[in-house]
Amino acid sequence: MAATIVAVSRDERHRFSKPTLPAIRLLTGLGVEGDAHCGETVKHRSRVAVDPAQPNLRQVHLLQAELFDELRASGFSLNPGEMGENLTTRGIDLLALPAGTRLRLGGEALVEITGLRNPCAQIDAFQPGLLKAVLGRDAQGKLVRKAGIMGIVLQGGEVRPGDAIAVTLPALPHQALERV
Repeated sequence: MAATIVAVSRDERHRFSKPTLPAIRLLTGLGVEGDAHCGETVKHRSRVAVDPAQPNLRQVHLLQAELFDELRASGFSLNPGEMGENLTTRGIDLLALPAGTRLRLGGEALVEITGLRNPCAQIDAFQPGLLKAVLGRDAQGKLVRKAGIMGIVLQGGEVRPGDAIAVTLPALPHQALERV
């Protein structure tokens, strides 16, 4: 199965869920045009409180639709944009990508993966028990965050549902994604 964009979302306000749209525009070095997290410096409220001048490594939030399938089997009901992601994907294991991976989205946009989204307690306010469902442990007991990945926009452009995703891995050795 080819990797594709299933849905695109943005919201100008800091709310948990984002409405889906027919298209969004990514802006080089900033993020999603019209989204509350768009900017050169961090926009996430808790991070702004610590240091508002830190670079924004969370310009674009990507989440794989396969997580919705997994959660549905556990009794949750989720749709694209409801977990606050800008891009919902299918056919690519986002969590397995190394840091620095570049994703060509459609014909124009290019996003570089910076790390993992760290899910917060707002998830349980959306659907009780969801936070626990998007966290797990691997065979070594290390925490596994399944709530998506974050990236920065290297090249802007319009992104739409149905757009293909092309993956370019960084040079070896690969670094596993960490929380950003």
